[in-house]
Amino acid sequence: MIADEFGDKIRVNPRAICENLRSEMDILIPILTMSSLGLLFGLGLSIASKVFHIEIDPRIERVVHALPGANCGACGFAGCAVLAEKIISGEAKITSCAPGGQETYNRIAEILGVEVELKVKQIARVRCDGGKRAKDKFEYFGVRSCAAANLYSNGQKSCRYACLGFGDCVKACPFDAMYLNENNIPVVIPQKCTACGKCVIACPKDIIVLEDITHNVYVKCCSKDKGSVVKEVCPVGCISCRICEKVSKGVFVVEENLSHADYSKATKDTPWQESIDKCPTHCIVKE
Repeated sequence: MIADEFGDKIRVNPRAICENLRSEMDILIPILTMSSLGLLFGLGLSIASKVFHIEIDPRIERVVHALPGANCGACGFAGCAVLAEKIISGEAKITSCAPGGQETYNRIAEILGVEVELKVKQIARVRCDGGKRAKDKFEYFGVRSCAAANLYSNGQKSCRYACLGFGDCVKACPFDAMYLNENNIPVVIPQKCTACGKCVIACPKDIIVLEDITHNVYVKCCSKDKGSVVKEVCPVGCISCRICEKVSKGVFVVEENLSHADYSKATKDTPWQESIDKCPTHCIVKE
């Protein structure tokens, strides 16, 4: 028995007091334990951050901002951030980003404090103009994909080099720089093309190439079959007649039954337009 402040006697239950204390300790112990563990882990992380700290070159972030940010993978790395690290470490060239172009190269060179040479802009070119005009050897009903069609007897076209016309290259272009025309031939939009090379990889027939944009007169065919064979399957293929060789005074060269322009031999007097006009199948084109 104990007395309160008014002198009244109050009966005290020791068991109840012990139970209350035990209940409070049950709450307090986990709180103290978790607090101690948090403090211990925090201290450990703080020490680890000091021990394993790695200095990051501040130029990496600047190079990342200089890059276009498309993360297209044309450079061969997994995004612009990785490319920036590779450029800083010297594992990649300043000119590795094809979509960036000369302006990007100049900004990166300024960040690194080095000089960069002027690089001629490149563009993707489709070396086939047959499409619907080229004969089919069978009717294809499979998946509407060049890669899928090519698995079946090298595609439905009689010309083994021909574009299959299902637009795998168009779908692969991350910059909307290609479309299929009325003949199901891919057309490159020069203003949008960054020469990233995605279309080159997507084409199972290897008829898309990257070339200097200044080389704007070229043979839009890649068939190496004899002229007589080409005539039977495609009205716009190169028939290796060698007329372009004579007209261009050797700038156009026919090798393996296929003509191509040797720009190292070109001069300001090269008769490009005459070569285009004299081609009997009109496979020499100018962009």
